[in-house]
Amino acid sequence: MPPMGMTLTEKILARHVGLDRVVPNQIVDAKVDLVLANELSAAVAIAVMRGIKGATRVFDPNKIALVEDHFVPAKDPQSAKLAKLMKDFAKEQGIVHFFDVGRGGIEHVVLPEAGLVAPGELIVGGDSHTCTYGALGAFATGMGSTDIAAAFVLGEVWLRVPPTIKLVYDGQLGDMVYAKDLMLATVGRLGIDGATYCALEFHGSTVDALSITGRTTMANMAIEAGAKNGIFHADAKAIAYVTERTDRPFIVERADEDANYQRVIAIDVSALEPQIACPHTPDNVHPVSEVTNDVLELDQVFIGSCTNGYIEDLRVVARILDGKQIARSLRVIVNPGSQQVWMQAADEGILKTLAAAGCAVNTPGCGACFGGHMGTLGDGERCLSTTNRNYVGRMGSPKAEVYLASPATCAASALTGRITDPRAVELAGAV
Repeated sequence: MPPMGMTLTEKILARHVGLDRVVPNQIVDAKVDLVLANELSAAVAIAVMRGIKGATRVFDPNKIALVEDHFVPAKDPQSAKLAKLMKDFAKEQGIVHFFDVGRGGIEHVVLPEAGLVAPGELIVGGDSHTCTYGALGAFATGMGSTDIAAAFVLGEVWLRVPPTIKLVYDGQLGDMVYAKDLMLATVGRLGIDGATYCALEFHGSTVDALSITGRTTMANMAIEAGAKNGIFHADAKAIAYVTERTDRPFIVERADEDANYQRVIAIDVSALEPQIACPHTPDNVHPVSEVTNDVLELDQVFIGSCTNGYIEDLRVVARILDGKQIARSLRVIVNPGSQQVWMQAADEGILKTLAAAGCAVNTPGCGACFGGHMGTLGDGERCLSTTNRNYVGRMGSPKAEVYLASPATCAASALTGRITDPRAVELAGAV
């Protein structure tokens, strides 16, 4: 009996290993196309690299990307030291793709924007949400800083080939229901460890209709179900996005028709409501109709991050807030995902709309998302956020509560001061 075909992830890994075929749980050494680090993960990786005997240079200064995004602008001397360490390393090694404050933004938004991600590539990064790049048909996964140091030097990593879970979505998303709601529902169904060390391969008419931004949101949160990576097939939409940003060659892979999947899960989205992930895990997910409660007053709404800091997200928020004022009982913090997103939002008048509604618009960065700065929560505070995690202490105090939702649900809730169904909000200019 001939062997089964390969999944999309297996196809990409096989090519980067130089084999005709790989199978789940096989240990392989794979060549990488890009290695990513931010100022936090780079600090450790650089130190480890310095301790590797004979390692004085990175394997290819054109295949490493360093992005300052977690504590930017630097909030104290310690964070400034981390940023300078990475900047000095980039200069020493001649690293081409170094993104400083004001020239970049959040790493997972910046790299696709800059044309550094293409279908069929293998990308590793010192951040768990490196899986974001699967939106463009790449195998991308986060690793610890020790592995990143080895990748800096060798240009390769060892991997265990993940088994693949095939997710098939069909049906049309309803009004005010977005990719974030779809992925929250998926994480709720799988559980935070339901896809541990698996690849999530996204299929179906629903995701085919999503924009690149929507696919990015979904791939980004694959890790919230424990997945090694999340990946979409690169269609004409994805290829157009990439070729607008780079002219380097790339290979578009497709899963075989007879690929062997660990599980196949069919999901009908036609009745899906806006979703809310309640404290304190991303899989504690409920329809918004089960969560709206006048008692649950919000202290903060946060809009941004590598999950939902894109221009499409800000357009949704601006449409809901246009001509209105946020509730006086809370603060709304908005972090565009990149400098490019910030400038486009300025050109479209979105920043003015948000500011006029009472929002504080920050420079691009990760600070509020992981409780670093520019929006941390205090004891007893409650936040509704477009970010990807809501574990205890994720956005500041361990005595705070974080709920996760789409930009639309966050914007609607900003107007009322409590979790609100965005379908109940009257839009400016609506007939």
